[in-house]
Amino acid sequence: MTVLKPRVHWVSPLPHAQTDIAHYTRRILPELAAETDLVLWTDANHWDRELHDFAPVRRLDPDRVMPRDFALAGRPDGKPGQGPEAVFVNIGNAWPFHAGYLRMVQRIPAVIVLHDMAIQEMCHDAMDRDLLPRGLYETLMARWHGQKGRDAVHATWKGEMTPGDLSHRYPGFELALTRAVSVLTHTPVARDAVDATGTVPTYLLDLPFRFSAQTPAVIRSGIGPMRLVQFGYTGPNRRLQNVLEALAELKGEVDFHLDVMGKLWDPGYITARIRELGLVHNVTLHGFVEEYELDEKLNAAHLVFNLRNPTMGEASGSQMRIWNAAAPSVVTDLGWYANLPDGTVFKIDPSEEVPALQRLIRQLVADPAAGRDVAAAGRARLEAAHTPARYARGVANVARRFEADAAAALRNRSLQQHDPMVVKKKSVQAG
Repeated sequence: MTVLKPRVHWVSPLPHAQTDIAHYTRRILPELAAETDLVLWTDANHWDRELHDFAPVRRLDPDRVMPRDFALAGRPDGKPGQGPEAVFVNIGNAWPFHAGYLRMVQRIPAVIVLHDMAIQEMCHDAMDRDLLPRGLYETLMARWHGQKGRDAVHATWKGEMTPGDLSHRYPGFELALTRAVSVLTHTPVARDAVDATGTVPTYLLDLPFRFSAQTPAVIRSGIGPMRLVQFGYTGPNRRLQNVLEALAELKGEVDFHLDVMGKLWDPGYITARIRELGLVHNVTLHGFVEEYELDEKLNAAHLVFNLRNPTMGEASGSQMRIWNAAAPSVVTDLGWYANLPDGTVFKIDPSEEVPALQRLIRQLVADPAAGRDVAAAGRARLEAAHTPARYARGVANVARRFEADAAAALRNRSLQQHDPMVVKKKSVQAG
């Protein structure tokens, strides 16, 4: 008997959108198209035409699209299909790409692919641009967090609390669960947080990455300075200011050079700190660089800084790229990073960040083999757990459970309406 592929309606930013979620979608397309009957959906006006090589692409209006529109899309006879059918909506924290989808999932039953738990700043950016009704936002916060949630909203609007502060108290992911059928997460932290709401079945899949066919060498050059790298969008939580302080005290003891690539939240402040700490000849700020240049730096790096404090439990696409380059990295022992297998990264206690970084750098200078071992283990972890094929099979499995999960979610919401203390968990390893 032929087993029908599940039909998956994948709602996501698509290339050339300047967001990593668009790149993530592109990374899994060949395998996702092989495992499912795939239709891509976006609210953007333009997308990369090569996507049509993998699946049809449809444009949607997030405020007008209805479930029937998904069911009938592309059907030559205008009738719904016979196999399992599921709508997946990717939710991240950038308002240009996700404000419309957040409005849409208040009406449309869907699997929520939760990329970021902390979406409060996205919500406030969207409200500032009239892309999210303030009344809707306040109602949702009150529904999930009661009067305290409403009070926090008003405090933020009055300027008594920043959206960032609000995120630490109420991350905001719950606002995407109004009509959710299930939630697909990429970290145990996010899965457990969604589970705790008691509203929907949850699934966990490792973030996918298409690794290079040839494993880079783990042995870095022993000639010249110790090569250190930090990259990506660097806000205060990426701890660059603390990295600089740690390096300043090592100057004269260790020969090193730090390359910083990507956008800085405050270039003037970082440039001033580099001067104050006497690191002008030891640190280069590159700004945005092309991927080939970033990969060259990672391939030569003796250590990559990938710190996050605070972290809201998000998975790190940066860590996938570091592992792909077979480079050793240091992370903060918090959130998703704390759950990474020992030996695949160096972990430091956030309570003693500067001295811990200094001890690690001294260790790698004295014993370069320690860095090579971590680099090799990280690359092996990437190849074993983060393949697009494994991820696509997991998505197909979630899609096949769409109808049963919709019934479970409806039952859970009904129970909670009668007794808000009822928590009915169902978390699954989707792979």
